[in-house]
Amino acid sequence: MNGQNRSDIYPGLEVNIILKKDQRSGKKTRGIVKDLLTSSSFHSRGIKVRLEDGQIGRVTEIIEED
Repeated sequence: MNGQNRSDIYPGLEVNIILKKDQRSGKKTRGIVKDLLTSSSFHSRGIKVRLEDGQIGRVTEIIEED
């Protein structure tokens, strides 16, 4: 699932994000959502979040729980 809809993302969810410094390379960082920083309900490049470790980036993928 992509991370473009704010309603799909909530604190405690495991996601892949792209950090600002990694936008050119496309390197993904995995972590747990702490805060949602995008206030709109949809964002074409992904909802911006803060992970529990403090890193900030846009959600590219929501990790599905098995």
